[in-house]
Amino acid sequence: MENKGNEEVEKLKTKFRSAWHNVKYSWALKSKTSFSRNSPVFLLGKCYHFKADEDEDTLAEACREACHEDLHRGNAEAFRRDFASRVWLTYREEFPPLPGSTLTSDCGWGCMLRTGQMMLAQALILHFLGRDWTWSEALNLESLDTETRTARAAQRLVATLESSLPGYQEPKRPRSLPGPRLQSQGSSQSQGAAEEADGHLRELYHRTLVSWFGDSPGAQLGLHSLVRLGLELGKQAGDWYGPAVVAHILKRAVEQATEPGLAGITAYVSQDCTVYSADVIDSHSSTAFAQSSGNPSPLDSQGPTSIPLDSQGPASIPLDSRAVIILVPVRLGGEKTNPEYFNFVKSVLSLEYCIGVLGGKHKQALYLVGFQDDSLIYMDPHYCQSFVDVSKSTFPLQSYHCPSPKKMPFANMDPSCTIGFYSRTVQDYDRISQELSKLLRPSARDKYPAFTLVAGRGRDYDLSSSLTPEKREWPFIRDPRRAATSMGDFVLL
Repeated sequence: MENKGNEEVEKLKTKFRSAWHNVKYSWALKSKTSFSRNSPVFLLGKCYHFKADEDEDTLAEACREACHEDLHRGNAEAFRRDFASRVWLTYREEFPPLPGSTLTSDCGWGCMLRTGQMMLAQALILHFLGRDWTWSEALNLESLDTETRTARAAQRLVATLESSLPGYQEPKRPRSLPGPRLQSQGSSQSQGAAEEADGHLRELYHRTLVSWFGDSPGAQLGLHSLVRLGLELGKQAGDWYGPAVVAHILKRAVEQATEPGLAGITAYVSQDCTVYSADVIDSHSSTAFAQSSGNPSPLDSQGPTSIPLDSQGPASIPLDSRAVIILVPVRLGGEKTNPEYFNFVKSVLSLEYCIGVLGGKHKQALYLVGFQDDSLIYMDPHYCQSFVDVSKSTFPLQSYHCPSPKKMPFANMDPSCTIGFYSRTVQDYDRISQELSKLLRPSARDKYPAFTLVAGRGRDYDLSSSLTPEKREWPFIRDPRRAATSMGDFVLL
């Protein structure tokens, strides 16, 4: 009898804790983010300018001056469409208990894992859909301003408190509306069935990709899988995760995924701020992968094994090769980010093969995707949303896309971060390594590069080759709450 009473108390505590998280992570948010019309905006390698009265040549010149490259150009609407098409992973609640715990929400602790998921999702978008892909419903998303979020938080709070009352019965609700209706890529009859079929195929890729990040034990790249892999590195559900340990977790998640569509991509994590080019090239051409039956698409269970979406789709990868996600944990200063690295971060985010930065503010993980002037543009995982059952073929996609970009000053950026790149082929990596080598070349002001590229293999330089993989990764999984400083993820040389 006493045990039953304790269980009821714990359930009540859980409900009140959930209600508090709903309010805390849905309440006080800025209603709008302002952008200058006089400066270009960069988003994951694309350049946008909001000046309506300038001609195209002037806009192109502004983008080139900002980053010394001839980048993509666009206007405010194109920027909104591009930003809202990125996959947005946030706190969730009421999902099945996480491995090794009874937690059914990641509110308050899972933000770095969520930013890692967003970076991984961007890599998969590049892999399957290409950088030019945008979601047809991107501009139809409801704005998540302060009033909207506050109203939703209050509704969840009331519902949670009501459900905790004795004898309460939940009212019957209508079934959820299906996902967004697909729109044809072209409105004229001449474009007809071909474009409609192509748009439908892209939407299937999009929906399948999002489902891999669902909050259920069976989702290959979902929170449950990441937490399970974290247990192998000594991390528990509810612990603090740093950008370096999340990089290793993402690598293991991609390598251990059993989805046929993920067989054509792998991940590489740099060692001690050094990218060993021979190791990356080896990752591109794995013997085990070369013996497989080609490059599967994410729709293998629904269609052919290789569907050519465009020149950048997975079908363009050689059958004996696979794409590589390159993750580089770095530290850009001591307790604060060194201002000397600001231009480097801008240059990196101006590269189209950059998949963003896992970073944020102090003890607040954010997914950094772009910049304007001296402000970073980011996607914020600190918004608690309800569990979505992605096993349903028509699950709603709206909560996986964010219509509202946020900005913060470069000066607020935490120095601990992980930079991500996507390399489709060995030839792509040759170009990437050449471009990065130019960015990383020391100058009179920047004496110490953020990381280095070396031609050989890590084992040729590894002084700790006798250590087990677990011990070798141990420096990356220290908990700053148990240390005197917040620099436990890295060793400064």
